[in-house]
Amino acid sequence: MATEHGGTQKTEHRTGANGLRIQRRFSTPGIHPYDEVEWERRDVEQTNWRTGETIFSQSGVEFPTTWSLNASTIVTTKYFRGAPGTPQRESGLRQLIDRVVNKYVAAGIEHGYFATTDDAAAFGDELTWLLLHQAFSFNSPVWFNVGTESPQQVSACFILSVDDTMDSILNWYREEGMIFKGGSGSGVNLSRIRSAAELLSSGGTASGPVSFMRGADASAGTIKSGGATRRAAKMVVLDVDHPDIREFVQTKAKEEEKIRVLRDAGFDMDLGGQDITSVQYQNANNSVRVSDAFMRAVEKDDSFDLTARADGRVIETVRAKELFREIADAAWACADPGIQYDDTINDWHTNPESGRINGSNPCSEYMSLDNSSCNLASLNLLAFLKADDTFDVEAFTAAVELIITAMDISICFADFPTEPIATNTRDYRQLGIGYANLGALLMATGHGYDSDGGRALAAAITSLMTGASYRRSAELAGIVGPYAGFARNAKAHERIMRKHAAANDELHPLGAMDGTIHARAEQEWKRGIEMGAQHGWRNAQASVLAPTGTIGFMMDCDTTGIEPDFSLVKFKKLVGGGSMQIVNQTIPRALRRLGYPEETVEAIVEYIADKGHVVDAPGLKPEHYEIFDTAMGRRSIAPMGHVRMMAAVQPFLSGAISKTVNLPEAATIDEVEEVYYQGWKLGLKALAIYRDNCKVGQPLSDGKRETAATTTTAEHAAPVRRRLPKTRPSMTTSFTVAGAQGYLTAGSYPDNGLGEIFLRLGKQGSTLAGVMDAFSIAVSIGLQYGVPLTTYVEKFTNLRFEPAGMTDDPDIRIAQSMMDYIFRRLALDHLPYETRAGLGVYTTAERTAQLNAGEYAPPQPGTADLAEETPAAAVTEDAPVAVVPPATSPAATMPPAPEAVHSSAQLLEAQQGLVADAPLCLSCGVKMRPSGSCYVCESCGSTSGCS
Repeated sequence: MATEHGGTQKTEHRTGANGLRIQRRFSTPGIHPYDEVEWERRDVEQTNWRTGETIFSQSGVEFPTTWSLNASTIVTTKYFRGAPGTPQRESGLRQLIDRVVNKYVAAGIEHGYFATTDDAAAFGDELTWLLLHQAFSFNSPVWFNVGTESPQQVSACFILSVDDTMDSILNWYREEGMIFKGGSGSGVNLSRIRSAAELLSSGGTASGPVSFMRGADASAGTIKSGGATRRAAKMVVLDVDHPDIREFVQTKAKEEEKIRVLRDAGFDMDLGGQDITSVQYQNANNSVRVSDAFMRAVEKDDSFDLTARADGRVIETVRAKELFREIADAAWACADPGIQYDDTINDWHTNPESGRINGSNPCSEYMSLDNSSCNLASLNLLAFLKADDTFDVEAFTAAVELIITAMDISICFADFPTEPIATNTRDYRQLGIGYANLGALLMATGHGYDSDGGRALAAAITSLMTGASYRRSAELAGIVGPYAGFARNAKAHERIMRKHAAANDELHPLGAMDGTIHARAEQEWKRGIEMGAQHGWRNAQASVLAPTGTIGFMMDCDTTGIEPDFSLVKFKKLVGGGSMQIVNQTIPRALRRLGYPEETVEAIVEYIADKGHVVDAPGLKPEHYEIFDTAMGRRSIAPMGHVRMMAAVQPFLSGAISKTVNLPEAATIDEVEEVYYQGWKLGLKALAIYRDNCKVGQPLSDGKRETAATTTTAEHAAPVRRRLPKTRPSMTTSFTVAGAQGYLTAGSYPDNGLGEIFLRLGKQGSTLAGVMDAFSIAVSIGLQYGVPLTTYVEKFTNLRFEPAGMTDDPDIRIAQSMMDYIFRRLALDHLPYETRAGLGVYTTAERTAQLNAGEYAPPQPGTADLAEETPAAAVTEDAPVAVVPPATSPAATMPPAPEAVHSSAQLLEAQQGLVADAPLCLSCGVKMRPSGSCYVCESCGSTSGCS
């Protein structure tokens, strides 16, 4: 990131008597930021991979040449306003940034934030420069709404409130629906609702909160299915001392069992499947709010009381350890519930006189008063790493000042979905500055994610970010006044500032980089507390760590939020469609910083491109392996590595962290218990886990299976071609992949070994048809010279390029490409069960059948139905088509295929080390991937939660 502009000037933005004085750090006086970059026109087209249908197209959109095609596609499709095809449609990044920044500048002037109009203009240029250079981004609602004729909603995160009355419960449904309609998410704590063990005032028995959750879940599901591009994101919390806590804990685990039974009966229960709506509680994240008293009872194996909501009497006394085990057991089974640590949350509360913190937003990073909201913005940390691999502390601090100022200004003009939320947000002015690309920054600087050095650097950066934010908040309080609720909470707020500063004092830098950052953070906390004692603070909260899904792609980040790198290999979109597999560019930068010569860097990168990991990479020292550890794959970060990173940064955040701790499929309930217990001991505010393969419909993610040996080694003087006889059995299959139709004809030797294939794609005489003819000949000759079909299956399955998506084959529902489909079909038709099981290729019947005992006689190869159509070019005079009997159904006693495998697309993720359970994107049909506690689509940028 080039931050040399104005390098001789001070980096701090001084406050004048009547407003802020903005000194330029990034932009150049007299030169507009737009004039400093090179621009180009691009055509953006997006197709639905499930159907092949074009769902969006806009020509000639203007972006800087440094922005990736993926970033420009996501911004064009998600954030440009105006009806497509009309003059009102935005056509370039300049219009988008101007629409937002001009609104912030105008509001800042109107509400007295700037000393002069020149300061306001400098503020606008500085914001523009940072956005233009992808150094930060506001959350999605800002891009959706600000500067348009729509309500100026700027917040992505909401917390609601529900009391023990029917009016309040029904109002909860309504408010939640309005928030979902606007594309945001909300959370609520239902612990005020009396339990099913208590009586109503009329004498009847109460329904209990779990019963009312059903209605809210149905409402969320209906709104989601009504055409939204992101699913309804919601959080439901219940206190651990609620009498219905056991029922709450089991809700989603029981539904998961139901899903499995229905799936095995033939219903479509995959995520996004048409029958999944028949089960309940699938539209919310559930969390148990545990107290220190409960966790101490777990430690000591003591009893714990569940108390009535109406009068506080003891309804039931339970063994705390047993209840904690039930929580861990349910989370092990279906990833819910998560844990929120109530006393820790409220011990860091700046506004206790105004009420307790009871709930959170859907991703658990925003925690504040009931009926409140938070607007988010995230910095791209890698943008502040200079060419000499040092962190630009001055630029980072200056950027934080600008962003916090802009975020606070937005509350002055923002609209809100309900009046209580509007009142509380304006009175407490909660902000959520955070960052993305931490994983990439650590890798680029030679730090392992799960290392003391990595944690020290992350903690120092987080401390500096929050310290500078609160210092600027105190400056703003001196200009436009503290937040309305400050006076009654002044002592508590200052106490929390001192707690943050004390935590910073306890940091022990391990290197020059984090030492410099830590020293600056110490200065910021000291200055901020001094200024706050004089003026108060403008904001009750300043920072969180959000998922940064869509905006992470907007900034071309390799990693989101606090997450480590997802995998070492990624896919890059190409102009004109399609994609290519590339190694993350952070890797060569890290290798060069570690001192490896260029030829070694190239060899390691080539190895990673082939293998997807660094183990045994040529020339790479084993002590450097940890730097390249990833969330999934061959060298995946241990669960406690994630927890320790969260614990390192938590003391420097106003809110919490959106993150899911991934556990391998083989993890035990004891390990889940340990993660939840250590989260409490280490001072986290919230924690969620996901055990691989714990949900239905998810792909395999624990690496390749060992392929069974199907050939013996033998030395030959030269390969011998075994030609097919003049008359041989043949089978033709018609197929469709993402709407593209083709025909596959496979000819066999009389003893049923595959000997040739013919492929017909496109019109005869076209380039595609010619390429497929040549490819068919090459494969056929290879087969006749003895190349095993298993080798082709290994090489060509999971190959990804367009067209890719849904097929019309009941055994191969999703294909990553034509090649992926063709060789899966050949494996199913011509390989014995044992061999293709080793390759992970199964029929639908084999994938879904559940058997407890007995042996399975696998179907014989070459028994698929004859295709209805046979292309003329695929059948020659000496190759008549032989009709083969239809396949028999698998015996009822077949051994179960691995439960993880439920579709052909799953093996791609097995080989690339991607995480498993993720829904298909509602917009474009691509499988999403985790981002914090939510999911994000790498193709179109849609998210399932906050961004």
